[in-house]
Amino acid sequence: MTTAAIDPELLRRGGLTFDVDGPRATITLARPEVLNAQTPHTWEALRAIGESVPAEVRVVVVRGTGRAFSAGLDKRYFAADEVDGAPGLTGIAALPDEEADTTIAAAQAGFSWLRDPTRLTIAAVQGHAIGAGFQLALACDLRVVADDVQFCMAETSRGIVPDLGGTYPLVHAVGYSRAVEICLSGRRVGADEAVAIGLALRAVPVAELDAAVDADVAALLAAPPKAAAETLGLLAGVAEGADPAQALAAERAAQLRRLRSLAAGEG
Repeated sequence: MTTAAIDPELLRRGGLTFDVDGPRATITLARPEVLNAQTPHTWEALRAIGESVPAEVRVVVVRGTGRAFSAGLDKRYFAADEVDGAPGLTGIAALPDEEADTTIAAAQAGFSWLRDPTRLTIAAVQGHAIGAGFQLALACDLRVVADDVQFCMAETSRGIVPDLGGTYPLVHAVGYSRAVEICLSGRRVGADEAVAIGLALRAVPVAELDAAVDADVAALLAAPPKAAAETLGLLAGVAEGADPAQALAAERAAQLRRLRSLAAGEG
């Protein structure tokens, strides 16, 4: 396994590690002393990772160190104008509209690349996944959870809204009505319920989480790379609202590309 060529100071400041092992990359939230709480520097580092993932990487795993995936935004940012050189929530509120919008958009970009259909992303989630932690897990295509997981969309209860891209995948995963209830109540969603409502692929004992994710990665990498990429693109198109006719047309075009590629001996 190798560490990808990203500024190590950027990763350190963001509380992340990033490692590449052939077709698999692993992003690890590495601030267990604060339950992997996130900061704007975390989102900056995530954005840099998204811009630097090697082309040969087919699966990205996002995981946390210690007993939580991520407890959400670092508490220091809720009441401060600025912390560690980055604006807090009150600091963002004081910015001109365009600058505030740009600031939030930059944070969203740290999450949105995880839904790019050019590769598959898996969140390995244990313990608390609160607020920004929940949204980071939602940014991934699949979620495999430990049996102690506690998902919570806490933002609305605190007077703000989920703004890191979490609303779209949450509604697509569990439906509008259930997403409303989860967001507005701010309640915890445990492992069994997460699997039952489609929020998680499966739940396993905490001690087996890494092994379960490793097995999933191996199974998902079994498909030929180009066929897998085309299939991900088709499924993403449907998820984003393609109607039946558009989906059929996309399938025809993708299949023709595959057949011609295979005929040319390109795999």
